[in-house]
Amino acid sequence: MATPSPFSRFEFMIAWRYLRAKRAEGGVSVMTWISLIGITLAVFALIATLAVRAGFRAEFVDTILGANAHVTVYSAGHVDAEGQSVKGFEDYDAIAERLAAVPGVTRAAPMIKGQVMVTTGQGAALGAEVFGMRKADLEAIPRVGLGADAYGDIGNYDKGIAIGSGIARELGVTVGDKLRLIAPTGVKTAFGTSPRTNAYEVVYIFTAGRYDIDRTRIYMPFAEAQSYFNREGLADEFEVMVKDPENIDAYTQPVMAAGGPDALLWTWRDSAGAFLRALDIEDNVMFIILSILVLIAAMNIISGLIMLVKNKGRDIGILRTMGLTEGSILRVFFICGAFTGVVGTAMGVALGCLFAIYIDPIFSFVNYVAGGGVWDPSIRGIYALPAKLQWFDVSKAVILSLGLSFIVTIFPARRAARMNPVEALRYE
Repeated sequence: MATPSPFSRFEFMIAWRYLRAKRAEGGVSVMTWISLIGITLAVFALIATLAVRAGFRAEFVDTILGANAHVTVYSAGHVDAEGQSVKGFEDYDAIAERLAAVPGVTRAAPMIKGQVMVTTGQGAALGAEVFGMRKADLEAIPRVGLGADAYGDIGNYDKGIAIGSGIARELGVTVGDKLRLIAPTGVKTAFGTSPRTNAYEVVYIFTAGRYDIDRTRIYMPFAEAQSYFNREGLADEFEVMVKDPENIDAYTQPVMAAGGPDALLWTWRDSAGAFLRALDIEDNVMFIILSILVLIAAMNIISGLIMLVKNKGRDIGILRTMGLTEGSILRVFFICGAFTGVVGTAMGVALGCLFAIYIDPIFSFVNYVAGGGVWDPSIRGIYALPAKLQWFDVSKAVILSLGLSFIVTIFPARRAARMNPVEALRYE
């Protein structure tokens, strides 16, 4: 008599018969349904969490790279021909050309930076950071310049200033209004330096996508910023953009060489590295916790399968006397348990993917039910809960769920395979 090949058709037929049998016939138990629902919810939670995690990191990095320099080149200071200590770059146009010529650098722009107090005629005030930059360089910033979420005419930038939407909202100003900027280091007099106060028309209002940027940043024409902050003939730093910001370390040495002997660098990873490391740690911890939830859900398969084996003891004895091997019995009940894991995983993947795709209406509904204020951008930095569905994350969830389901199924299936047919039929 030929030995049937593993996972033959008749083994699937027997397993399917047991699964669809009625409860009175010893079919699928309530525990099996519980394990099916548990695996579905666990896989859904795992995929949803991984999607939100990936979306949050991508949005955070995109707002950093879209509104900030990939590499900032600033001056360590030097002594000029007259013996005076100077902090800044004097030959900034030539240095900008050298930086732009570095392979992989897409743009290098000289800048002036300074802190100011911003006020309106109605008495409202807040602190802000001024970026002195030329119009062409401002237009090239992805989340601020051309194509950004903004209103006003960036073509009038040389006639006024550009401000973040957070500043406009808190001060209650719009395009065409004037803001008064007060700098602590202003006009030099015989009695010292007095604060400088100038009024500027708001010509452009942008939304970069980060609360801390939109609420604190002002762009001013480069020449005007030099005059306003007493930096005539100097540039404080250079904003350098590169093709591959994720591989920023490959650019540091050539950029520093092009910046000159007193150049120092500050990359976007230096500014956001601690936060990104915290995100990575949180990702790992969340994956471990949710993996435990998947394991708990998969463990319920054991309970349901043990009850099925107990109810089918007589059938096992008959099948063994008919010639089925221990391996065939093991595979029959393995199929019964694995079916629960496969179906639960498939349903969980479907729910998780739908959640990631339709997260905006789902979150809007949750925000509506909660009465608003669920997401505070001043705490989280970005304005909405993002989600990015990555097939690598989905694959990890599927492999984890199926792997655990298959492993826990082996133990009750082995118990069924090792059942003595004589003992099973003794009282029949």
